[in-house]
Parts: sequence; C-alpha cells; structure tokens
Amino acid sequence: MAYLEPAPIKDKENPLESMMERFNIAAEKLGLSDEVYNVLKNPAKQVIVSLPITMDNGKIQVFEGIRVIHSNILGPAKGGIRFAPDVHLDEVRALAAWMTWKCAVVDIPYGGGKGGVRCNPREMSKGEIERLMRAYTMAMIDVFGPDKDIPAPDMGTGPREMAWLMDEYSKAHGMTVPAVVTGKPLVLGGSLGRTEATGRGVMVSALAAMQKLKINPFQATCAVQGFGNVGSWAARLLEERGLKVVAISDHTGAFYNEKGINIIEAIEYRDANNGVLEGYKGADKMENPGDLLTLEVDVLVPAAVEDVITIANADRIKAKLIVEGANGPTSAKADAILNEKGIMAVPDILANAGGVTVSYFEWVQNRLGYKWTADRVNRRSDRIMKDAFDHVYEASVKYNVPMRIAAYIVAIDKVAKTYTFRGGF
Repeated sequence: MAYLEPAPIKDKENPLESMMERFNIAAEKLGLSDEVYNVLKNPAKQVIVSLPITMDNGKIQVFEGIRVIHSNILGPAKGGIRFAPDVHLDEVRALAAWMTWKCAVVDIPYGGGKGGVRCNPREMSKGEIERLMRAYTMAMIDVFGPDKDIPAPDMGTGPREMAWLMDEYSKAHGMTVPAVVTGKPLVLGGSLGRTEATGRGVMVSALAAMQKLKINPFQATCAVQGFGNVGSWAARLLEERGLKVVAISDHTGAFYNEKGINIIEAIEYRDANNGVLEGYKGADKMENPGDLLTLEVDVLVPAAVEDVITIANADRIKAKLIVEGANGPTSAKADAILNEKGIMAVPDILANAGGVTVSYFEWVQNRLGYKWTADRVNRRSDRIMKDAFDHVYEASVKYNVPMRIAAYIVAIDKVAKTYTFRGGF
C-alpha cells in the first residue's frame, strides 16, 4: 500500500485559525518579540498557478495549483502535495506551518512547506493525473529543489506521482536529481522504512507517553480511528508491543471486538477488499462510527481526518491517552475540555513526525548516494522520536502546559532562536 502523509481535510473549523490559536498561546509563553512573532506567523512564499491540461476527451481543463513555503529558516522547505477537490489556500497555509513546527520538534534541518492541486483524482485517468503532475512540476520548477523545497506524497498522491515529479524536474535540469522529492519508489531512491514511518512514530510516542502515565502496555486497550497507512501500521505495531486493539475504523464503518482484533488479519482483509474494511467479520460493526472515539479504552489513536474530537464529543472521551496520527484531529476548542479531564494528548506535530523524519533520511541517502538498511532507518527514527517526546514532556513540566502547547513551545523556540542567530532578514 502506498505511503500517504496523514492529512486533514476541510471541515467546519478553519485549520489556519486552529493552528494560530495554539501558536499564539505558545508565543505568549515564550515572550516572542513582535518582529519574530510576525516573521513566524506569516508564510515566506505563496505561489498559485493555473494548469491547463488536455483531458482524455481532447478538451482543455484548467486546474489551480498551490505551493506555500511557510519557513526556510532551519533549512529547505519540506511538505507534501495533495490532489483533492477541496484544496484551498488557508488549509495549505496551515499544513505548511504545521510542517515547520513538526520538523523543528524532531530537530531536523527543514522548514515547512505544502502544496496541492484542486482536482478529483478518483475521476481522472492515469494519463490525466500524470499530465497534471508534470505540469504542476514545471510550474513550480523554480520553487522546488533539493536545497530549496522538497515535496512528498500527501492525500491523493503517492510514489507514482513522486516518480513523475522527479523525472520532470530532472529532465528540466539535464541530470537525475533524486533528492528533489521524497516518498519515491524504492528503485528510484526511496527509503526502506518509509511506508510504515508515520505509524511507527505514533507507536514510539504512545509507548513513551504510557511510560509517563504508568500504563502497562500488556494490560492496555486501544482504539484506532482510520485504517489507512498510518492507522493500520500504528495498530499493528502497538499490537506487537502488547496492546489489545479493540476497535478500528475507516470511512465505511467502525468495528469493535472486546477480546481484541487480529490486526494482521484485518489488514489482509482490507487489502483484498479494495482497500476498505466494509464487510469485515473479525469484529462487530458499530452502529455509530463516531462512538469509537468515546470507547472505554486506555489509548485512542485518531489517524483519519481533521477535527474529529470537538466540543461536541470531547467531554465524553474516556481514554487516558490520545496519540494523534492525523494532522489536526482535535479542534482548538476541544483542547480545554481534554485538559480539564486530565487526558494527555500527544499532539500531531510530535506523534506523526515519524513520516517526515524518514523523509529526511531518504533525502540524506539520496545526497550521499548510499542506501541504509531498514534496521538502521528504524533505529535512528525511533531514537529521534523518543528524544523529541522527552524534550516536549520536559517543556510541558517546565511551563506547566499541556503537551500540545509544549510541542509548539519547543518548535517555535528553536525556529525563533535560529532566526535570531541568523540576524533576521
């Protein structure tokens, strides 16, 4: 199954406003100067392009493409490209900012970027998608670059699209440039360990948090919302480490088994069933899929879409620990309710940063011209994720704030200090 970065979709709450609420709290705690605050809250570059594409029926259709670079203070921008019908500028700006904080939290030398094309790839042929990706690449030829802006897969794109991007960029430069993009097929310079990287990071974050909360993984239960790449890998790896996964879900429904779900069997069923859980017999189908979020479990992993934990259901959540596999699954307004209930939430910019960490490893390997083993990738990724968790936890204690705000504090402090040392612009 192709790797996809966890990515929020447009919902009732504006994702940019949601991100800025957390940013503002952290900035106030740090006492940021007006200069640094204004630099960090605004994207460094926003590019919007029109992409005329010849469709299979011979007609020309014009698509809108976006690329936002939020920051390049720590290094080249890093972030996915999504093909989706609801792509809009505010969402892309929020995602680009999230990538800045995510890279800073795990201490890798990248800034944040994000891109998208407003289209519906489910209704397009392979040839139409290829022409669109190549046109988008050419439109962004001066934006992308191994030392400037390094895209990756996101919703609606995968290794195939990244291969086309690399090829188009390479042809324009007269040489093969594998380091311009990550998430590529293995034969084109992709990294071992990339597919499971985000789910693995969720697992490492969950175990680190459980240790702080004194939850024994061999006696713990878990529910995972979202059974795509991130959710299924997180569920599989958590199960391997002793947790009993009692509930899983995707867009076709939620499934519950109090005795525990066999995750390997569920993955095999999904893969043989057009990628969906519909009809799965290893658990009972829940009448209301949203009830998965309020189950009596120790660990809840929202790994589907944005804003699923809101003021409408936050007070009914019974999990002791939330580990966010998706970007923005908890709305800003729900934070206060979870904090009041004493629920620890390992935030998205920390918990799902395993994906960008291994993307960084892919870029490093491409620059070196040398492949690492899967064991080396996993070992180094696990260490980075564990160190990042420890730093955020220390900040949480130091500033007496929830983990989410602590993660923003760690990230913003790093970027702000780097900006100051560089002397501003």
